[in-house]
Amino acid sequence: MRRVTYSMGVSLDGYIVGPDGRFDWTEPDEELFRFVTDEIRGVGVHLMGRRLYETMLYWETAGRDPSLGAPMREWAALWNPLPKVVFSTTLPEVRGRARLASGGPAEEIERLRASPDPGDIAIGGATLAAEAAALDLIDEYRPRVHPVLVGGGIPFFPRHARRVDLELTESRTLGSQVVCLRYRVVR
Repeated sequence: MRRVTYSMGVSLDGYIVGPDGRFDWTEPDEELFRFVTDEIRGVGVHLMGRRLYETMLYWETAGRDPSLGAPMREWAALWNPLPKVVFSTTLPEVRGRARLASGGPAEEIERLRASPDPGDIAIGGATLAAEAAALDLIDEYRPRVHPVLVGGGIPFFPRHARRVDLELTESRTLGSQVVCLRYRVVR
């Protein structure tokens, strides 16, 4: 069965976006960019909310920019053909290899888990991840902890009344002092 993973950059105090709406502190250096590129190689489909989808639209055409460096062209070459499912009640249509979700996270994930397609089911975006977590659909949490305190904003971890036991399966500290963690949900 395909794993559902949730991976994003997060401040040390637990936020993916600060109270000012900025996340510039997550901008990757070369090593972190390579790490994220390697991680996306294991993804078979990416689920995201509207805001993340709109942020990632940049990559739809970025690969055609001749001034883009080789690592970013490689990322675009991996990202663009990747199937994406967008959860939105306001978008009338999406572009590229994306499609609008036809059901809620539980229905979509159930359908994708049953598929013989390879690769993880990745979730991006805190709101969608919180909904999936509340339904106990996430198998792995993969925070990339940045050495910054932002004091508030959108939390990485969902706030709900359910305890979730985790097992650390990987820990790696990059030269930029970003700590990449991988936790499996204990069931």
